[in-house]
Amino acid sequence: MSDMTAKVVPGKATPRGAYPHVKVVGDQVWVSGTSSRRADDTFAGVHVDADGSTRLDIREQTRAVIENIRDILRSVDADLADVVQVTTYLVDMADFAGYNEVYAEYFDFSGPTRTTVAVRELPHPHLLIEITAVAIRQADKEE
Repeated sequence: MSDMTAKVVPGKATPRGAYPHVKVVGDQVWVSGTSSRRADDTFAGVHVDADGSTRLDIREQTRAVIENIRDILRSVDADLADVVQVTTYLVDMADFAGYNEVYAEYFDFSGPTRTTVAVRELPHPHLLIEITAVAIRQADKEE
């Protein structure tokens, strides 16, 4: 299959395993599980107070995750408008309302299908959310 590529996107957090950020087969695009982790291994939506206590912000993390997905998609000539399906993993369903609020800033009822599930934990204790996405690149997009 010559029309297949997989890549780790420069400037994004390096995957913590042997997998790419994104895989493209023809016009189909799969984005691996994406968090709010930055290239310097810090996390958006994590605030450590002077007393050492940590506050985690689901809205800030959700926004960072979607923006990371947008950057990954753009690296393969796709965008959020091309997303047809997302799967979201939340550590706590109590965060669903905040996640949903930010998600609605990016997508509406004409957007991707979506599944949201609660998981026991994610790869780092500061992560509240991870999202995977599937997109179909539109051949007739204007450049």
